[in-house]
Amino acid sequence: MSALQENALFQQSAFIAGQWVNADDQDRVIVTNPATDEEIGSIPNMGQAEAQHAIECAYDALQSWKALTAQERADLLLLWHKLTLEHANELAQIMTIEQGKPLAEALGEVKYAASFIQWFAEEGKRVYGDVIPTTNAGQRFLVTKEPVGVVAAITPWNFPLAMITRKAAPALAAGCTIVIKPANETPYCALAIAKLAEKAGIPAGVINVVTGKSEAIGSVFTTHEKVKKLTFTGSTPVGRLLMQQCAPTIKKLALELGGNAPLIVFEDADLDKAVQGAMLAKYRNAGQTCVCANRIYVHKNIYAAFTEKFVAAVQALKIGNGLDAGVQIGPLINEKAVLKAEKLIDEACSKGAKIACGGQRHALGHSFFEPTILTNVDQSMEIVSEEIFGPVAPLIDFETDEEVIEQANATIYGLAAYIYTENISRIFKVSEQLEYGMVGMNSTAISNEVVPFGGVKQSGIGREGSKYGLEEFMTIKYLCLAV
Repeated sequence: MSALQENALFQQSAFIAGQWVNADDQDRVIVTNPATDEEIGSIPNMGQAEAQHAIECAYDALQSWKALTAQERADLLLLWHKLTLEHANELAQIMTIEQGKPLAEALGEVKYAASFIQWFAEEGKRVYGDVIPTTNAGQRFLVTKEPVGVVAAITPWNFPLAMITRKAAPALAAGCTIVIKPANETPYCALAIAKLAEKAGIPAGVINVVTGKSEAIGSVFTTHEKVKKLTFTGSTPVGRLLMQQCAPTIKKLALELGGNAPLIVFEDADLDKAVQGAMLAKYRNAGQTCVCANRIYVHKNIYAAFTEKFVAAVQALKIGNGLDAGVQIGPLINEKAVLKAEKLIDEACSKGAKIACGGQRHALGHSFFEPTILTNVDQSMEIVSEEIFGPVAPLIDFETDEEVIEQANATIYGLAAYIYTENISRIFKVSEQLEYGMVGMNSTAISNEVVPFGGVKQSGIGREGSKYGLEEFMTIKYLCLAV
């Protein structure tokens, strides 16, 4: 029996129009624990028909939900926030078992996820319009903001709770209703947070969660006329496809896609701070984040010293089942992720890279992989151009600011970048030249609910979090009044 059977938030049914339901044909998908390969449970293997039904239910709930005052919606959201924090341990247990991350990280994600609910509950009361000075004495010009309508959300497995609330909370605060398709690898966090929304009294149809066939459900999300906005967090190739599929119905889009984040350590950097930042940016969630430091550039004069400190820190990491005390790195999500890490390491080593530590599957088996550092890496290697999504850190040396800025920008991605330097002039000059939506300067802990998260180039469209994240779920209406 799964350890989750005793967890009150563990739901194995989808959630549509306030009802816990199965697929029409009763088909199901097995969900496994990446740390043990053991079966956790199963979920409804839904498809187009169920997705269409969920959208219709969200549409039916839209008029009454958006008619509530911002304060009334905020009251419900704040109760949802309260319940989320009260059930933090249950949510974290679900997350660690289905996703693999250490329990301490899972608890951190629960609090992070809850912060979006609280922030947008309050921010929804501050949606202001404008009065435009008239150009005609007989007219008055007003600007209002309205909810965009039914929102469809497709969320990833790496942050299975926070990516739900970062989309659902602003949607609901704006007056929208939402249909969520979580990743099949990690559906239970989405279903658990929906259970808490139900408990908070959020009306039926306002939040819906469909599980199952990704392509079939996605095709309904992108083509249904009643879906007015699609929000997606995932890979750039899938984002491109969804964008193409949305074109015929001209939907509002928010895409948070792949990253290839550079972390640049300049000669004047505080090495201890840089190593600490690199550890967080590279090995959190076993390297499975879109803002991970994918490439670490270190000035040649401090390359050896940085490498020595970095290797020592990495070798001290404790790897294991995320439920075990003191574990800092859990498994990768599946065998495919392990094979990708192996492929990138092998290709780099065939071109001259050296393994400073790690470099292979961990003795624990399953999808555990040793935290790895590669030295003697250069721009020609695939590990520099591809998103790794694993605990592998390639170190590249450089000589001049101009050189490293050019190398850092030599990618189709533009999500996050990080720099370490004690020179305030360099901080401004380099950050302004980096082609990224977010830049951490002497810090790699850049994400929270009050700041705009998002990228440029092929890392996506739109922003999540902050006041800008609320605007993503609204449309502007101009009113012209004759007087």
